[in-house]
Amino acid sequence: MSAIADIFRRFGPAYLARFGATMPLAHRRAINAIIACRSPALGSVCYACADCGCAHVTAASCGNRHCPQCQGRKAFQWLERQMQRQLPGPHFMLTFTVPQALREILRAHQRLGYGALFAASADAIKTLAKDPRHIGGDCCGFFGVLHTWGRQLQYHPHIHYVVAAGAIHREDGRWRRSRDAFFLPVRALSRLFRGKFRALMDSTELQARIPDAVWEQEWNVHCQAVPNASATLNYLAPYVFKVAISDQRILKLDKDQVHIRWRKVGSQRPRTLILDASEFIRRFLTHILPTGFMKIRYYGFLAPTSKITLQQVHLSIQLASAFELAPVQTKIIITPPPTCRECGGPLRFIRLTRPHHAPHTGPPHTSAA
Repeated sequence: MSAIADIFRRFGPAYLARFGATMPLAHRRAINAIIACRSPALGSVCYACADCGCAHVTAASCGNRHCPQCQGRKAFQWLERQMQRQLPGPHFMLTFTVPQALREILRAHQRLGYGALFAASADAIKTLAKDPRHIGGDCCGFFGVLHTWGRQLQYHPHIHYVVAAGAIHREDGRWRRSRDAFFLPVRALSRLFRGKFRALMDSTELQARIPDAVWEQEWNVHCQAVPNASATLNYLAPYVFKVAISDQRILKLDKDQVHIRWRKVGSQRPRTLILDASEFIRRFLTHILPTGFMKIRYYGFLAPTSKITLQQVHLSIQLASAFELAPVQTKIIITPPPTCRECGGPLRFIRLTRPHHAPHTGPPHTSAA
């Protein structure tokens, strides 16, 4: 059983009774989904072995995107797709964060705040990449993943971007390559990001609530060079669909206290954080995203609407490269599909039985798929 699901099943009903009336609908739905996930409340799923015909029945999953039991396979499927689309050559991971004074405002207005965070940071990258003093290409390709948590489940909104080391120039179709260890100047990127975010806030009612000191301090932008996209994709994949904390970090549940393993940045020494169950649930719910909000976004020639295809980009990179490109690494480890416990054969889906339907009356053998 999931440790996080166990915490919600034991303490979630009391939390709902206390705070449910003022809680956002998405939070209530997440709590109820996690409590019901893989329990009789959601019914069962029937599989049959393609080789021996043995039936396997397992409890149905909730499918909620914030449920820790339902997102693992989605992350690997996403990783597989991105590995097939990655470009040869160096890449960079850019991380954009906002000052502490802005975080409570973003948390209270998540859809507006997160949207502005994406728009300002992505526009800053595209604007600076066009500058001939840096790259001089007007169409770079990158995607961003929104994270909202720190290592102690605290609220810490930031975006990770994976960017190819260069950009296409639309007029001549040529690849303008950046340096292998330098993409864009982070100080200029930081100030451009801050200015674009401020311009977006100026058109909203939130501007009056933002302290003037926010616009006077430096904003944190970090750029890390990576030899190719594979390493960065493998790093990001577990975070793309994961929730704020995994079961592996839950050390134990002692009465009403949750013991969590964590490490400080730059340290390998494990530490233990102890939270009351209600505080754990509160911090967990802080990272529930607004309904329908897209936490992964694609830009430039990686955008779904781009008129420049990946084949054109590959060709431009090859023509512009004076060195032999290393082969793109596409081998990844994928969670194996469910197999039959009797013979090891592949399982195929038969039907989903909801609680109000007649129970399954097939072969009596059951097991977790």
